[in-house]
Amino acid sequence: MPNVTVIGAQWGDEGKGKIVDWLSERADVVVRFQGGHNAGHTLVVGNQTYKLSLLPSGIVRGTLSIIGNGVVFDPWHFRDEVARISGMGVAITPDNLQIAEQCPLILPLHRELDGAREDASGAGKIGTTRRGIGPAYEDKAGRRALRVCDLAHLDEIGPQLDRLLAHHNALRSGFGIAPVDREGLIAQLTEIAPSVLPFVRPVWTTLRDAKANRKRILFEGAQGVLLDVDHGTYPFVTSSNVVAGQAAAGSGMGPNATGYVLGIVKAYTTRVGSGPFPTELSDATGEKLGQRGHEFGTVTGRKRRCGWFDAVLVRQAIAVSGVAGMALTKLDVLDGFETLHICTGYTLDGRTLDHFPAHASDQARVMPIYESFEGWSESTAGARRWADLPAQAIKYIRRIEELTECPVALVSTSPERDDTILVRDPFMD
Repeated sequence: MPNVTVIGAQWGDEGKGKIVDWLSERADVVVRFQGGHNAGHTLVVGNQTYKLSLLPSGIVRGTLSIIGNGVVFDPWHFRDEVARISGMGVAITPDNLQIAEQCPLILPLHRELDGAREDASGAGKIGTTRRGIGPAYEDKAGRRALRVCDLAHLDEIGPQLDRLLAHHNALRSGFGIAPVDREGLIAQLTEIAPSVLPFVRPVWTTLRDAKANRKRILFEGAQGVLLDVDHGTYPFVTSSNVVAGQAAAGSGMGPNATGYVLGIVKAYTTRVGSGPFPTELSDATGEKLGQRGHEFGTVTGRKRRCGWFDAVLVRQAIAVSGVAGMALTKLDVLDGFETLHICTGYTLDGRTLDHFPAHASDQARVMPIYESFEGWSESTAGARRWADLPAQAIKYIRRIEELTECPVALVSTSPERDDTILVRDPFMD
C-alpha cells in the first residue's frame, strides 16, 4: 500500500487542503515538506471552516502531523495558529504534532526585509505574501539561518547570530531601516521558545519507524508546480521547490518513500499576484468564475485572477513532477456555462508551441489556442458518485485527461469534505 504525495499542479489555490484532509482519513501520518505559512489550506467540515497556513491539514482529523525540515518556520505564527485552531475544538499536542529540529526560523527581520523589497521593486514586484518566506530560504542557503533546534541553545547562538546580523544589517542600511536590535531579538526568541520546543523531534526517526511498520504516509505540498523556483514562471515564483521530488528532501526520507504522486488541479485556472497568465479573463466571464469560486487568497485575502483551463501548463507540471493521477477540484463552479474553453497550445511570434517557454518575456507574449467545449446546465454540486455527473461534465473531464496525458483519480464537487468522487484510490494504486 503506497504512500501518497499531494502537490498543486497549477499556481496554488487548487484545493489541496480539502483533498489532504479527505485522504488523511486513510493515512497514518501527514507531512508538510516545503513552504511556510504562506500556504493557505481551507477545510470545510460541516458548519465549521478551518483555515490553515502552517499546520498540516491532517491535524483536523487528529492524524499524526509533521512539519518537515523543508519548511521555513515562523514560531510566532505557529503559536497563534495553534491557539486559533485549538480554540475551534481541535486537539493539538506533541502526541499528534511534531516539528523537525532542522527547520529554519522565520524571524521578524525576514518579514521586514520581504516588505521593504516589495515596496522598493516598483514594476518588478514579485507579489510575495510579505511573510518573510523568501528571505528565510535565502539565509538557509547562505548558511546563516537560525533553526528550530537553536531555540533549545539560545545561550550558544552568538556566533551564528553575528553572521546573520552582519548580512541583514547591511541590507537594512541600504533600505534605510535601523539595525536589528540584537538583544531584543534574543529576548523575543527566549519568550517564544517554550511554545515550540515541546513539539520538536528528530522527525526523520518518526518517519523511519512509520515506514518500517508499513504505515501510510501522506506528504502535503504547498503552493503549486507553476510557482516552483526551478520549474515555475520565474521570477514570479515561490522560494522553494514545489515538485514532488522535494517531499524526499523536505521530510528526511529517501525518494523511494514518496509513493503515488497526486496532482491537484482546478477545473479552470487561477493565480494570485504578479506574473504571466495566458488564459486570464479580464471580462465578465472571469469575474463570474471568481465570484462563483469565491476566489480570494486564504492567506492574503487578495482577489485571484481567473481564466480558462490551461492544459498545456498542467501537462507540463504533471511531467516535471511525475504526477500519476489528478484530483480535479471546483468542477461545480463551471455548472451553467453554455460554452467552456480549454487551452491546447500557444502561438508565439507566428510559431505554434506545445509547451510554456522559460523566458519571462516569451511567457508574457504567448497567445492561447482554444478548443471550445459544450457546457452543461445540470448541477454537479455535491455529487459523490461518477454516475451523478452530467454527461457533458464527464466528457469535459475525459478531454482534460487526454490533453494532460494523466488520469483523474478524484473529483471534488464542493468545499465540503465528503463531496468527493473517488475514481481510483491513490493509497491502493
